[in-house]
Amino acid sequence: MTTKYSQDHEWISIDDSIGTVGITDFAQEQLGDVVFVETPEVGTQLTKGDEVGIVESVKAASEIYTPVSGEVTEVNSSLEDTPEKVNSDPMGTGWFFKIRLSNEAELNQLMDDDAYIAFISDNS
Repeated sequence: MTTKYSQDHEWISIDDSIGTVGITDFAQEQLGDVVFVETPEVGTQLTKGDEVGIVESVKAASEIYTPVSGEVTEVNSSLEDTPEKVNSDPMGTGWFFKIRLSNEAELNQLMDDDAYIAFISDNS
């Protein structure tokens, strides 16, 4: 399984042609305690960079963007009742949605682990 990162601090983990998307540990730390998550609807067609939802914390609200194009196949409905999963396990149970990739070449425009670590080090 491959994980890539966007400059907007979303991560996507790829298994076959399905990507699981969430926000990074760095992003959830910057937001603070998450109190609400809005995710896209299943079946929604997305284009890379589209705003797909919102994550709200006690400090701020932040838009969620899709790091790739495709169709939403599943959403993490458990976040409605337990949005704090984004804080406790942002790259596990705190995922936001799954997407069937329509253009796998877009993954090449995202960062790998090392590039993302360098990116947040340079921008913090």
